[in-house]
Amino acid sequence: MELNRLLLLTSFLLHVKEDRASPTRLVCDNRLIQKYIVEAKDMEKKVGQCQALPALRCPAVLPLVDFTFQQWKSKSNETKRREILCDLALLLGAAAGAQGQVSDECGARQLSQLYRHANSFFLLLQTFSWEAGHWEPSCSPHSMEQTHISSIFLTYRQLVQGKLRFFFYDLAKASCKQGAGDSRDPPCEAQ
Repeated sequence: MELNRLLLLTSFLLHVKEDRASPTRLVCDNRLIQKYIVEAKDMEKKVGQCQALPALRCPAVLPLVDFTFQQWKSKSNETKRREILCDLALLLGAAAGAQGQVSDECGARQLSQLYRHANSFFLLLQTFSWEAGHWEPSCSPHSMEQTHISSIFLTYRQLVQGKLRFFFYDLAKASCKQGAGDSRDPPCEAQ
């Protein structure tokens, strides 16, 4: 399983130009984001099956990742990318902070997996850029504090299922050739 994930990420990164990434064949394949959605759901389910996890002593600060489709459509890809990066940065901080507070092996393992997945998206999205310069963490996304570990997983799943899925869809729509055997259907809903 870990090897498959590594091969998938390596394959994706090999299709990305170093300085300015252009969406590639892999972005055009809807199966990639669907795989990450399924994995996010699985992580959320597995953490729910862990022994009773205690509330976090220090609340996790999580991004509010909901959005309206009309708002999303009106933004540039660069604005969307920066917004997702801000959300991921906050989510990574929450997962790292929670890892230091969880002694349960099951919960710690799931948090570690979530951190790795979110960090992979974070690193990947930093390679995409439509504007000069690199992304700098100077954003302040809307956030909320939560003491339940399951909230971190819910937020991650909603981010992957919502903003990330629509972002990849928008990239594919902008860069994938019509009639190239791609049967990408537009996502039906954000969550």
